[in-house]
Amino acid sequence: MEPSFPSLDPAALRHALQAPGGAYNSVRIVAETGSTNEDVAADAAANPQHWPDLSVLVADSQIHGRGRLDRTWLAPAGAAMISSVLLRPGDGFAVDGYAWLSILAGLALREAVTAETGLTPALKWPNDVLLGGRKAAGILAQLIPAQLIPAAPGHPAGAAVVVGCGVNVHQTREQLPVDTATSLVLEGAAGLDRNTLLPAYLDRLAGLYRAFVDVGGDAMAPLAGGASLHQRATAAMVTVGAAVRAELPAGAVLAGRAVGLDARGGLLLTDAAGVKHTVTVGDVVHLRGDTNTGDTNSGDTGGGAAHA
Repeated sequence: MEPSFPSLDPAALRHALQAPGGAYNSVRIVAETGSTNEDVAADAAANPQHWPDLSVLVADSQIHGRGRLDRTWLAPAGAAMISSVLLRPGDGFAVDGYAWLSILAGLALREAVTAETGLTPALKWPNDVLLGGRKAAGILAQLIPAQLIPAAPGHPAGAAVVVGCGVNVHQTREQLPVDTATSLVLEGAAGLDRNTLLPAYLDRLAGLYRAFVDVGGDAMAPLAGGASLHQRATAAMVTVGAAVRAELPAGAVLAGRAVGLDARGGLLLTDAAGVKHTVTVGDVVHLRGDTNTGDTNSGDTGGGAAHA
């Protein structure tokens, strides 16, 4: 018998999220979807006037989700927290800033989980959120080129990004696809309510995003309150300082130590010969037994939570 979980409360979520009381200009909630990212991207391109900056689609279950490198991710009803946010920062936003939006979302989720559960997640480059070395959440950002989402009255011109987030909340060990995945409940966060956790994440995402837009999408510029996005991400990312293996799309492999992030959000890796490389796309594996991170897992968390 499949366990049952508390249902989403659409009225309560709209009250918490929808402007003027909330941060979002449009809030849509559905019981089931194939993929929230695909739904938002398609409808925003077809009906841009209905999808202003800071629009969000929330789903109770997802049956054809897609993670990085086209991996699939399914979420049974009630078990996960699933959302996709449309961001339309406008023409004044730096091109390099778009690559930081998934990292920004990871920071927002990390802060929300800590505030609501007391757990302290770590970020794994580029888009995973880990608890105890296992993947609890994944984030996928999908760019919509400017020519596919024309400006509409009251909506800025320029490219848009859909930022999808999937969090394993209530899944049992048997419901997870691989041993390297986990859920908030498995890590000790009892009594969770997605109707509370979802606004906690989305409010933080909106706040960080607006601060980032205010500095023109410059990750090196101080945000309101102090540290730059680059500094905040570097401090939260367990990949920085770790011995890693980067598996690149063309089949090439780089091994070395991750030493930081560049201005575009790429991972800086120094190999055994002391040569520095920048990884912008690929899978990064934290090597087993690395004493810098204390991680004794393989770090290949690709089969856990993801999104889109």
